[in-house]
Amino acid sequence: MHREERDGIAVYRFDSLPSPGVDAFVSTRAGGVSAFPYASLNLGLGVGDEPAAVLENRRRLFATLDLPLERSVWGEQVHGGAVAVVAATDAGRGSLEQGSRIPRTDALVTDVAGLTLCVTLADCAPVVLYDPRRAAVGLAHAGWRGTVARIASRAVEAMRSGFGSDPADLLAAIGPSIGPQGYEVGEEVVDRAREAFGERAHRVLEPLADGGARFDLWAANVLDLEEAGLEPGRIEVAGTSTAEALDRFYSHRAEGRTGRFVAVASLPKSEL
Repeated sequence: MHREERDGIAVYRFDSLPSPGVDAFVSTRAGGVSAFPYASLNLGLGVGDEPAAVLENRRRLFATLDLPLERSVWGEQVHGGAVAVVAATDAGRGSLEQGSRIPRTDALVTDVAGLTLCVTLADCAPVVLYDPRRAAVGLAHAGWRGTVARIASRAVEAMRSGFGSDPADLLAAIGPSIGPQGYEVGEEVVDRAREAFGERAHRVLEPLADGGARFDLWAANVLDLEEAGLEPGRIEVAGTSTAEALDRFYSHRAEGRTGRFVAVASLPKSEL
């Protein structure tokens, strides 16, 4: 990933995703108006911050990046495996208030130019998918529950069935999230991961003496994408742990009550 800054607002873009074919980035925590413990560019409604501050932060980010907030689309994010195919009529859902979000979904896919798909994050992994041949894009929110529900490969399948995408054509990028060294999980998560990944679970779990393990969200989503048919060399992993980069990103696990940054993916209108 590489950093870009404009008017005091910084974002990180994925090195492997071609511009202007796709516009994909993650925001940071600097440049907004929210007060502690949400300082300062908190983009998550429903986490205890003042709604007016969150909306001002969203307006600042989108205006700075020349993106229309009213054409952004947000899902409810319930840590599940549901994928929504986003249409032009979904523009603006969740952008200004929680009630209009696409319900009970953790991944969004679209082939509509000019829509901006958004997920909010504070340790879960964002997974961006881009099909340069079919001009389609996807964005998944993958915490441990979504990861073991195979949310990334479900999004791949939604793009295959909805847009005719060939997984071999797809590019993917996994953004900042809790890193494996900071993510110790209990037996429930270990059991679910072993059930989800079978004989390959050793690639995503580092067993601990107490029966728990360190869970590698990055490796798990790479594995999921590979099993969905993506080429390993077409998957970028940011490798940045939110818990170890608190100057840039929010981390619920490290901070408790805190804000949310966003991952964003869209197909620019001018290129289609």
